[in-house]
Amino acid sequence: MKELLKKLSEACGISGFEDDIREILKEELSDCVDEMETDLMGNLITTHKGNQDKPSVMLASHMDEIGLMVSYIDEDGFLRFVKIGGINDQMLLNQKVYVKTEKGDIPGIIGSKPPHITSASEAKKIITYKNMFIDIGAKDRKQAKELVSIGDPIVFHTEFEECLNDLVMGKALDNRVGCAVMAQVMKEYDGDVTVYGVGTVQEEVGLKGAKTSAFKLNPDMAIALDVTIAGDHPGVKEEEAYIKAGKGTVISLTDASGRGLITHPMMKKLLVEAAEEAGIDYQVEVGDGGTTDATAIHLTREGIATATLSSGSRYIHTPISVVSLKDMDDTVKLIIAFLNKL
Repeated sequence: MKELLKKLSEACGISGFEDDIREILKEELSDCVDEMETDLMGNLITTHKGNQDKPSVMLASHMDEIGLMVSYIDEDGFLRFVKIGGINDQMLLNQKVYVKTEKGDIPGIIGSKPPHITSASEAKKIITYKNMFIDIGAKDRKQAKELVSIGDPIVFHTEFEECLNDLVMGKALDNRVGCAVMAQVMKEYDGDVTVYGVGTVQEEVGLKGAKTSAFKLNPDMAIALDVTIAGDHPGVKEEEAYIKAGKGTVISLTDASGRGLITHPMMKKLLVEAAEEAGIDYQVEVGDGGTTDATAIHLTREGIATATLSSGSRYIHTPISVVSLKDMDDTVKLIIAFLNKL
């Protein structure tokens, strides 16, 4: 699973441009599932067929990552951009990026006014993305436009690397972690429950792919696979974020203070029982921040019993984050134990 995660992390796929991620998953699962299709939205839907008298389960993992998009090219050849997904402006400055164009990847760096000529009052302010630009080395607008077009996606350039204690760091682990977990479950599970392994699109900008794919499949149950905030590092109080990387998969009970998902009681009961019966490490979370594809799925049609399983991630929604491979393994084990209970 580590090698797949590396491949997924280093590939590029901001919201609306998930093609490369989908192709990696298609290749990975081509010999492991009974059916595979790509719908109109771009969701990848894979199916392990089971018995009709058993419930069907959707495993949803969003393929998209946060990123940027070219919005303007100035007369000197510098690129202006908009943010795609939730990104703090202070995370952007001086990051190396690639502009994904029809002519290939164009390297660039996010720049702004240097500190040497910044006034004292300016230095105290956070530079907003509207005052940043991307330098691709072009001498003027004409040269830049020969390579780059308005609307081209922009991704951060970060290499995937292993750390100590079974930790890894890389780009877009939100949510390539979920994609790798979903793929591993689809490869390992051989039971008689029908399982849909779905790579959804555009989660970071409105849970869009989850809405359409859940409507199409109409499963009996669903589990969204994602990452959540691990607060086990300096600067975070335990009561603010108590999930720890390496301490097991995370069963979410509520996210976005209930404005998102409130996990179905049956799903909570089955997941907790499966974890305890199999001796799988797990953590439980009540969150007041963001949400996941589960929010869209559980409101589909007349309602779908839904839960979220996550891996704790340090530095979420930045150009680089950290996760535990053990937590990913625990998530795979728990999903399979859950499916076997059905």
